Amino acid sequence: MLLNKLVSLLKKKMPLRPAAADQAGLKNRNVTGGRRLRSNWSGKNVDSRILHKLTVCGCLAVAMLFTRQINAQHLTLEGQTGGFLTPTAYVVYSDKGQTFSHPAVGYHFINTSKVIGDIQTFSIAEGFANRAEVGYTRSLHLLGDSNVPAQGAFSQLWNYNGMNIFSGKVVAVKDGQFGPWTPGLAVGGIVRTGDHFVTGHLNKELGLGSDTANTNGDVYVAVTKTWIKPPVPFLVNLGWKATNASIFGIGGQSTRFGGRLFGGLGIPLPGPWKTAIVPSAGFTQEPHTAKNLGYILPGGVHVPTTMDYAVRITQAEHPHFSFDIGVGQVAGNIGTAVLPTGLPAPYPPTISLPVNLQARKVVGMGLSYRY
Repeated sequence: MLLNKLVSLLKKKMPLRPAAADQAGLKNRNVTGGRRLRSNWSGKNVDSRILHKLTVCGCLAVAMLFTRQINAQHLTLEGQTGGFLTPTAYVVYSDKGQTFSHPAVGYHFINTSKVIGDIQTFSIAEGFANRAEVGYTRSLHLLGDSNVPAQGAFSQLWNYNGMNIFSGKVVAVKDGQFGPWTPGLAVGGIVRTGDHFVTGHLNKELGLGSDTANTNGDVYVAVTKTWIKPPVPFLVNLGWKATNASIFGIGGQSTRFGGRLFGGLGIPLPGPWKTAIVPSAGFTQEPHTAKNLGYILPGGVHVPTTMDYAVRITQAEHPHFSFDIGVGQVAGNIGTAVLPTGLPAPYPPTISLPVNLQARKVVGMGLSYRY
């Protein structure tokens, strides 16, 4: 193993000087008339700097073992290889000499029950020669708790079963392909079908048409680098996407295609029982509004950047599983709704209510497994 070789190499360089110790023993025998004395050398006299270097190098070697492999089978909320939410420039791992990978499957859960409703996704992805992958994800949705008409009943905007998500990615440049500083570069896309959320519901409620099932998607470029050298190993990811979906389609259909940035940073650390622990943070810029939403929020709509802070636990060597748990900042107060009361005079014809999605602190978890 790499770590054992490193330890052996450093031991050879330790200044133990056994020959010097023997010479000291000969001098002692001469002084004492041939009596043999114990050598003054002991392990306590080893230079502390050598032990420090050994410890640092050992930790780095462990980090190197799993940093090379932490990217290969972990699926996002929408079923792509990446972090908790954002895709990276890696694909599902294929064994050496093999065109097809073993499939990777994933499950994610996000607790947004107060208004939006809980979200679950079930994913499967297949890789091709470490150069491409395709995947399918079924998103399932549970109705949220905001269903009182006098309080806006905003959970009705998400009163649907879910949607279908199809994804694909091609790696144009592999990480390290043209030298140690070369990042990976991938191009990918997502298509979401059957998305009724927000836009479809308002289309019917406002009398603009039927409750439509929208299709939206992303086209993106991701640049990712995994660094395994001192002083700190890390994984950094930065990307740009053109999208017409708000909050990954959960917020509905945006008014047009627009460019948005996303990215993340992870620090791999050695964990117990041959595991790797990777604390990470990520962000995704969102379109500022969704189609039809401006009709009920005439004062303007503000959808903030989505943030996620997660910890990933996986196997240090030859990983097949990962477990993610984290906290997300999605959306809080996005504007003030002006809604009809349906009451006769002298009652006011409309009422103003703040729209607070209560999703600025949500808990999520994910499981991925590669066969």
